[in-house]
Amino acid sequence: MKRNVVSAFVGSVAFAAGVLSWGMASAQPGNGVPKAATIPTVPPPVLPVVPAVAPGYTAPRAEPSSASIVGVTQRPFVGITLQDAVTMALLKNPNLAISASNVRIARYQIVTAKGPFDLQFRVEPASSFSVNPPENAFFAGPGTVVAVASPAPLFPPLTSPTGAPEVRDAGNIIQHQYSFQYGVGGQTINGTQYAAGIQQVRTYNNITLNAYNPYYIASLNLSVTQPLLKDLGMNANKRQFDMAVINAKNSQAQSLVDASNTIAQVEDAYWDLVAGWRNVAIQEEALKEAVRQQQSNVRMAKRGAAAPIDAVESQTQVSNFQNGVFSALQTVSELQNELKGLVVTDSQDPIWNANLVPTSPVQEVAMPPDVEAIVASADRDRPEVAQVQAQRERADLDRDFAKNQALPEANLQVQYESNGFAGLPVPLGSFLAFFSCSTETINGVRGPRICPVVPPASRGTMPYAYHNLWAGAYPAFNVNFTVSFPLQNDGANGLKGAAAQEERAADVNAAGLVARFGYEARNALQTYEAAAARLNAATISREAAEEVYASELRRFNNGLSTTFLVLQRQVQLEQARGLELRAQTDLNKSVVEIERVQGTILSQNGVDLKTLGSQALGRASPAPK
Repeated sequence: MKRNVVSAFVGSVAFAAGVLSWGMASAQPGNGVPKAATIPTVPPPVLPVVPAVAPGYTAPRAEPSSASIVGVTQRPFVGITLQDAVTMALLKNPNLAISASNVRIARYQIVTAKGPFDLQFRVEPASSFSVNPPENAFFAGPGTVVAVASPAPLFPPLTSPTGAPEVRDAGNIIQHQYSFQYGVGGQTINGTQYAAGIQQVRTYNNITLNAYNPYYIASLNLSVTQPLLKDLGMNANKRQFDMAVINAKNSQAQSLVDASNTIAQVEDAYWDLVAGWRNVAIQEEALKEAVRQQQSNVRMAKRGAAAPIDAVESQTQVSNFQNGVFSALQTVSELQNELKGLVVTDSQDPIWNANLVPTSPVQEVAMPPDVEAIVASADRDRPEVAQVQAQRERADLDRDFAKNQALPEANLQVQYESNGFAGLPVPLGSFLAFFSCSTETINGVRGPRICPVVPPASRGTMPYAYHNLWAGAYPAFNVNFTVSFPLQNDGANGLKGAAAQEERAADVNAAGLVARFGYEARNALQTYEAAAARLNAATISREAAEEVYASELRRFNNGLSTTFLVLQRQVQLEQARGLELRAQTDLNKSVVEIERVQGTILSQNGVDLKTLGSQALGRASPAPK
């Protein structure tokens, strides 16, 4: 016993020494041992001053409405396949209808751009009439007859039919001219200008100097103007036409881009609607399970096997899942309206009253191609490539036009004219007869007075004038060569600078398009792989949650669990089912995105520009020319 006392004493001394040394060591500064934390003082919160708003307010008791979708016939459901939805969108989508109209407008603009090259037929009738006083004896009308006996006039007078000498005073000048011109003309796309026309003129002029009254003129004019440098092969009209063709190509490409985006939107909305209806089913199943649990709790509470609060707690869960059903129906209603807005335009279309249910099965998703394959397909099939090419063609066209406009202007004009003339001769007046007529003396014998007469070929009316025209009686041939050039040529220099910037912008867009295809392909594949992984994980989680919930429910029925745990497992199961549904929907939409990125979404859905948006107003639109 003495030995035990000694051992106890020695142990006590050793323990005291250890405690003392530890306390001394911990008191040494700088030994790396942290000090005890200081308990902070919690300051009072800073709260705003809240006014008294609706004092005594309590939520009103609102009766729940029927679990239905507003604005549609509740029964029967109307099934719709994915292909039907896409087909309806291609025919009736409002945005695609506008896009297709823009394509038709662009094609009509090509027709408009052909206007400067149309063959122009010109008709120009004209008539003029005038009465003027005589200026002198030479330019005067025949006037009235004045008989003269003596003294004799200065000039030998004409003899009247009665033989009495007479003269005429100066009369008014009466002129009446009628002309009629007709012909064709135009310009070729390469800049050659041509014209061919005929002009016929009938002129009545009573001036005594005229040998014909009336007289007729018919003329044929042929002319060709050929540019040799500037405007040869490229001119403003040709540039406008080529630009219209390029713009039409761009409009077609933009329409295909709109179709691609619309199809992707329709398919996304379709799979979202699939998920929406499946979510309604999940929420309803969760609600049914909660109701069964609540009913079980009520029965157990009545038997005294469970506390009444357990029934109250399960009733709260029933209300929560009831709210989930209504929220899911609201989502379905919004998704139905979204899909309907994509596939029809007319607000009176019967589809607005249909309670749509997707019927296309969720197919197994094949392994998508790699990034390089997607980019290669996009370079071949995406309509954006055609848009960039159209931009490059516009830049090249402006560059060619700028080069042409920098050249000097050199034009060669060749003109041929054939004139036909005819008229009705008039008698010579006394004044003209005095100077024009002569008397020849032969062998001392004075002969009769001889006066000049008009050629027989020119006697007649308008048919004789046309005869002389086609016979080439009075031809004329002209050749003209014109050269001009600006000293500064600012216009061409400005066009060159603008064309160079357009080419640079086209190159930048082309390079950016390649980069865009690359990162879109990477994003689409990343989204697909992430959705596939999340779907796999969500499926495993949902299966596990089902087993856990079933196990917890068995434990509860055997009195080994609580209502709280059962309800918690039920919420976890509902969340797991929702995550799986979301992952499946995201996977379907990621496949749609891959098809859009690689450009196969158009060919897979049979997009035809001729019918795109053609039934947006319930009737077929005119086909583009």
